[in-house]
Amino acid sequence: MKGRVLVIAGSDSGGGAGIQADIKTITALGAFAATAITALTAQNTLGVHGVMPVPADFIRQQIDVVMSDIGADVIKIGMLGDIATIEAVGDALAAYAPGVPVVLDPVMVAKGGYALLATQAVDSLRRRLLPRAAVITPNLPEAEALTGLRIRTEPDMHVAAAALLALGVPAVLLKGGHLESDTVTDLLATSAGTEVFAAPRIETQHTHGTGCTTASAVAAGLAQGMTLRDSVIRARAYVRAAITAAPGFGGGHGPLDHAVTVDVGRLDAPGRW
Repeated sequence: MKGRVLVIAGSDSGGGAGIQADIKTITALGAFAATAITALTAQNTLGVHGVMPVPADFIRQQIDVVMSDIGADVIKIGMLGDIATIEAVGDALAAYAPGVPVVLDPVMVAKGGYALLATQAVDSLRRRLLPRAAVITPNLPEAEALTGLRIRTEPDMHVAAAALLALGVPAVLLKGGHLESDTVTDLLATSAGTEVFAAPRIETQHTHGTGCTTASAVAAGLAQGMTLRDSVIRARAYVRAAITAAPGFGGGHGPLDHAVTVDVGRLDAPGRW
């Protein structure tokens, strides 16, 4: 086992997203996952039925005790929920993990539409945590909330990625699964340029937790010493394999199969694939 990832995120009682998906993903890819839980959710494939926030001082304590003993090579941040949690996490990172790279997945809305980040907390997220991130992994609605832009086409995605970089983020993995298309297109944008990754859409409703899974897979790769590009390529391959192998549980948006193995022989694949 190589690479330590501290995940700061909410729990999904249905096991498909959140901390549960994070731990499964990081473990499946050969890294070690520790956690600081920000919220408990009552959740299944049909949606989020309730949320119980974890007190901010206890979130900070979780980060403190993990970092002071086990440590972390990368920190992955998911659901935060409110301003108090964002501020607590920002303070804890400054105190206990000042030099540790952060993969920030700006979780805002659950698959079924339940708000997981208070609207008034978006500015706090933008101010406190975006400048701290090594890479952010928003989907299109999240990118719209962060930039104020309307994203309906691939050219719109390029404009939004540039706007996110202008907020002070060094790298953006902008996920295009919300576009109406037979092809799913993601962009990896940095100051050096933008690379396009595209693949045929897998027609299924079993996609619960894809965002959490992607960000955690990227974090695992970085923790293991992979480049950001290679981490993204492996993450995309892993998520597609996990969707394809989804067990079909539940009556709504079902979970992925996080136990899949992937062929990462195309890590040198150029451009669009």
